Amino acid sequence: MNIFKKTAAIAASMALLAGLALSGASAQTTEEIKARGSINIGMLVDFPPFGIINEQGNPDGYDADVAKLLAEDLGVTANIVPVTGPNRIPYLISNQVDVLVASLGITEERAKQVAFSQPYAGIEIFVVGDVNVGVDDAAGLSGKNVGVARASTQDTAITEIAPDDAKIQRFDDDAAAVQALISGQVPLIGASNTVIAQIQKVAPGRFEPKFSLRQQSQAIAARPGADEFMAYINDFLTRKKESGELNAIHEKWLDAPLPEFVAKTAK
Repeated sequence: MNIFKKTAAIAASMALLAGLALSGASAQTTEEIKARGSINIGMLVDFPPFGIINEQGNPDGYDADVAKLLAEDLGVTANIVPVTGPNRIPYLISNQVDVLVASLGITEERAKQVAFSQPYAGIEIFVVGDVNVGVDDAAGLSGKNVGVARASTQDTAITEIAPDDAKIQRFDDDAAAVQALISGQVPLIGASNTVIAQIQKVAPGRFEPKFSLRQQSQAIAARPGADEFMAYINDFLTRKKESGELNAIHEKWLDAPLPEFVAKTAK
């Protein structure tokens, strides 16, 4: 569990420092970003393999490589700003970052707050729990405690389907939810396939996916009204999908090609 605790602690401290350091001046157009020479990109660093802190203490992972590729395409420097699940959208809409490459799942509710690009990644969300806990569907959650990362897609999905007598315990992030599962504080959590892979490494054979909640497309997010900038981002993603560069990054970090529903380019 040390990897989860260490990553979460570093993420929290870096997010605080970033919030203090940034002036709030955030560009909304491609030309403004190019003129400034840098782009502030919000990214989770507690969601391996999409976002991690590497041995050198720097943000890394699939999202980091995509963020750097976007900055390279723009011809500017990438300033990666660590954010958390709950504060990533507030950081964007309060102008503390220009864009989010932060494993942000596309949902109808979030689309009211931000502008989404075409998908650049995708994951599947499951209920996962102790192998000795018999749960096959939503009805099986009756009377049980279920942990989720607050304000996450799995929080929304489980809240929608859980019986009234299920107790949903909300944690600050995935690392805290995983810690609660492994320590026995909760018998079940909502988690993505990537988080489940990390759980299996830390506690092999103890936990298993129970049932799928939803398939989730992740997108780059900008502020509403940044239409020209979003058009650039979508063109960037289309080009990088067609060139195979995005798939190569996905293979590097997830040992699998881009999911088919993500690999399709926007028309």
